Amino acid sequence: MVERAVANTKNHKQIISFDGENEDNSWTGHSHEKHDITGPYHVSFETAIEFHEQQLQISVDAMDRAGEGREYCNLGKIHHSFGNFERATEYQRKHLNIAKELGDRAAEGCAYSDLGNAFRNLGDFKRAIEYHKLHLTIAKEKGDKIEEGVAYCNLGNAYHSLGDYQQAEEYQKRHLRMAKDLGDRDGEGKAYCNLGNLYHSTGAYKQAEMFHRDHLSIAKELGDRIGEGNAYGNLGIVYNSLADFEQAIACHEKHLRLAKEMEDRTGEGRAYGNLGTMYSLLGKFEQAIECHEQQLNFAKKVGDKVGEANACYSLGCDFECLGSFNKAKDYYQSSVKLNNATRTFLQSEDDWKISFRVLCHDTYTALLRVLLNLQEIEEALATAEQGRAQALLDLMNLQYGYTTDQSHDSFQPQRVISSILRNTDTRIVFIALQRKTINFWILYKDNQIHHRHKALEDECSHEDASSFLEYLIKNAFRENAISLRVNCEDRSLDKLRGCVSASKETSQVAESSTTSTNCTNKSLRCLYDTVIDPIADLLQGEEVVIIPDGPLCLAPFSAFVDRELRHLNESKRIRISPSLTSLQLIGDSPKDYHSRRGVLLVGDPCVRDIPFLSQLPFARHEVETIGNILKAQPLTGRNATKDEVLRRMTSVALLHIAAHGRMETGEIALAPNPGRASTIPEDKDFILTTADVQAVKLRAKLVVLSCCHSARGRVTAEGVIGIARAFLGAGARSVLVSLWAIDDEATFEFMKAFYQHLAKRQSTSVSLHLAMQCLQDSGQFSAVRYWAPFVLIGDDVTLEFDLIE
Repeated sequence: MVERAVANTKNHKQIISFDGENEDNSWTGHSHEKHDITGPYHVSFETAIEFHEQQLQISVDAMDRAGEGREYCNLGKIHHSFGNFERATEYQRKHLNIAKELGDRAAEGCAYSDLGNAFRNLGDFKRAIEYHKLHLTIAKEKGDKIEEGVAYCNLGNAYHSLGDYQQAEEYQKRHLRMAKDLGDRDGEGKAYCNLGNLYHSTGAYKQAEMFHRDHLSIAKELGDRIGEGNAYGNLGIVYNSLADFEQAIACHEKHLRLAKEMEDRTGEGRAYGNLGTMYSLLGKFEQAIECHEQQLNFAKKVGDKVGEANACYSLGCDFECLGSFNKAKDYYQSSVKLNNATRTFLQSEDDWKISFRVLCHDTYTALLRVLLNLQEIEEALATAEQGRAQALLDLMNLQYGYTTDQSHDSFQPQRVISSILRNTDTRIVFIALQRKTINFWILYKDNQIHHRHKALEDECSHEDASSFLEYLIKNAFRENAISLRVNCEDRSLDKLRGCVSASKETSQVAESSTTSTNCTNKSLRCLYDTVIDPIADLLQGEEVVIIPDGPLCLAPFSAFVDRELRHLNESKRIRISPSLTSLQLIGDSPKDYHSRRGVLLVGDPCVRDIPFLSQLPFARHEVETIGNILKAQPLTGRNATKDEVLRRMTSVALLHIAAHGRMETGEIALAPNPGRASTIPEDKDFILTTADVQAVKLRAKLVVLSCCHSARGRVTAEGVIGIARAFLGAGARSVLVSLWAIDDEATFEFMKAFYQHLAKRQSTSVSLHLAMQCLQDSGQFSAVRYWAPFVLIGDDVTLEFDLIE
């Protein structure tokens, strides 16, 4: 299999390509040894094709359907071995149809395996995994341990291609154990190869080297020349990562020589690519370009779209290093286009899209960098926007009923930007991090786009802007006694779990609470100077919408402190959006999509059966108070079950949940569903997960998650992957969430003030702003940790409370 990895250079990151091993080389023809083109009896492509076409015709003439199927299988394997993946699938589909017709389950399983490998090489990872799982089912049904191992190997490779390393490792280790148990040396070698690639992907280079040496030894023992070449290529990648460039080049040259000898066009292309990367690292860019052009040519010949995208990216890096920015731009744009085409194959698989976006991140940032060097400011913004929240936008498109064609036509980044410049009065700040530079684009109605940047070379010794900002945010938490951990008075789902597993760093945050009263807010000041001050003169008006990047997705913007020691929320209302397109998509959603009526208030669900949780008295008081304001009956205690909340939440205009939230994802603890098998509930009985939310169609104008950590999640190139994203993706127009563990009593006071203003038909952002000020002025809850966690994501809605009951 081919997998992207990056090699650092002074100016850019280069793509290298692993050569993995699939279990797809066994021929079904009756002259197996003579015509196995991967073994010691190697024959030319043309000779192999000619022989099997003759055999096919004999089977057709004899009306031998089983023989006909075998020859389609063999022809598919030959075309696959020489990289003709599209042609391979044609033969493999014919083989599958005949196998089904004859009820030959073993042949059907092999056809699924072959199709899975072909589609993975074509970049259609979703279909590849579907076929390999069908193969695995048949292998288990027949008790065929060898084929079961084959399926584990191929599933591992497919998940590796998606960047899902944990799942890939699980399957590859199963394959290794099975191969050893069966004495299958060839399978054992393939498992070593694929595990070596996985460990390299996670930075465990010495382990990777060990596995690739084991693979090399077995390939030599079996006379597997293609496998031997792959092992040399992968060892070359490891030596590259270990900065042993001389050894790396020697290994890649051996791989190239063996690939040419065996007419392995796919391997030859990858060997050229990896040699090109080595020359680039050594500053020999002309040689690098020659090699990467060869890589590109081979990838095009064999239909390897992922390899083609990698080659374009590498050529972009080469030309960028030579200062040829226009050529670099062309190649980077080609790489982005190819990656986007591959991404469409993933269809509705959200997790896979997120993983794939992470793998493609360097291509987007490289194109952004070159466009800024060329002073193509608006196109740079469009590129940065194109890479934002891609999987989330697919979820939203699906919920709002847009077809793929409609979405593609209406929500192109350039069109979105033009629409915002025509119609949006609010200042919008789009942020993109690039090495040690923070880029800002400021957009507002009837004005040109303003671009500014903040260089951090003199401000920090960190590797890049992302790590520097993450450091500042963590320090701001310490200085303000903000804890991601829990105490007896907050709403964290991880009360017991968090205390057991919390990191030393988080413990230090909790310990700092005793000395926070004289806090200087040094880090909040530095965050303001770094992120807001460079553009402060452009932020006219009372409200600002921020589209953050990287660690800034979890930053408490409202609490940033200016030179006069005022918090940003004292002069601005802050709203967050994952992307410009998500803002536009919500604004353009069908007028009758979001409900105007209906309230669901959920508070203090009964969690007495859950050992590590306690009841939240102020959460119950909170929803009862809101219920009085809105004249709505809250759902509390044992009635607030997971199933009941899911049933009711789909039709209401306002959803409010006051409950425990999970630190890592913001997922919410509700009352356990009745009728469960165990006396102690399992997570599935009471945890409202991101998957649960994404599976429903919401009509809510506003979702308020009055829970700990509801704005948090895993920060990726896609954005923050947590419960807030799930609600937006499910169709919510606006989501109010919290960044950290919130105090139960303080949150009650906050929400009471928030709804008092909301009931006066003030907008959500105005009500949020005034509720923050209410706590700041309260004395008891004036500290940052009480009022600053709350973040509004999405649109600024106004609820019609005369209609909403």
